[in-house]
Amino acid sequence: MKELLQSLTPGDRDWRLASELDPARIPAHIAIIMDGNGRWAKRRNLPRILGHKAGMDTVSRIVETCAQLGLEALTLYAFSVDNWKRPRHEVEGLWRLLRYYLRREMPRLMQNGIQLVAIGRLDSLPPEVRRELLAGMEKTSENRRMRLNLAINYGGRTEIVDAVNCLVDEARLKGELSSLRITEEMVSSRLYTAPVGDPDLLIRTSGEMRISNFLLWQIAYSELYVTDTLWPDFSRAELLEAVLDYQNRERRFGGLSVDALPSVDSASFSLEEEALELPLA
Repeated sequence: MKELLQSLTPGDRDWRLASELDPARIPAHIAIIMDGNGRWAKRRNLPRILGHKAGMDTVSRIVETCAQLGLEALTLYAFSVDNWKRPRHEVEGLWRLLRYYLRREMPRLMQNGIQLVAIGRLDSLPPEVRRELLAGMEKTSENRRMRLNLAINYGGRTEIVDAVNCLVDEARLKGELSSLRITEEMVSSRLYTAPVGDPDLLIRTSGEMRISNFLLWQIAYSELYVTDTLWPDFSRAELLEAVLDYQNRERRFGGLSVDALPSVDSASFSLEEEALELPLA
């Protein structure tokens, strides 16, 4: 957090927003659905692939800012299992951009101590893309400042299916399949994101009000922030605004707010049937 303030110009918008943040309440894990690259390009009469290229520059800016804020993890939705349905030339262009990004950003990831982790069904990726990803993961494996999860060929449903199949396979190998009883903790521990906690904050750009099969298990109690801003235009200032909005919320995880809790004064608090005025059989 201190590093972020030092990198900003005192008095400008980014600096003012960062100064309002409570360092003790920075979310540990933010997840982002990066949406709107295609529309950004269309509004400028540009090929869609140039929208994706512009979005890649936004990734660089947001990753660095999140590390400066002190996040433990940032998860970005880069390519879903359904994106294969897009035109072949666009998909192939995305793979070229990804490889370019990895090569361009590797020095910055190392400099900032960021660990790169690709999550999803990586075996189905083009061999050259998979090799590049694995090489990047290996090179950054000792970095501990922040974990950057790139969700590639990812789907929330397939992640849960893979986690359950992993548990079944483990039980079969141990000869314990007939007695297998799956718990929430067991599923959580087999998810792609298992080494880090669930996202505290989920951001979606472009104004779409849907989850799009992203981190379905993990975002059960995440705070949601949706902005109309298209991903290539998503600035550091808007990220800081999202974190400020998060800090102004009360996370209850299914419980009651402090103001809603009943008084513990035994004289005024009773669970007697008469006080509840419930008919008894």
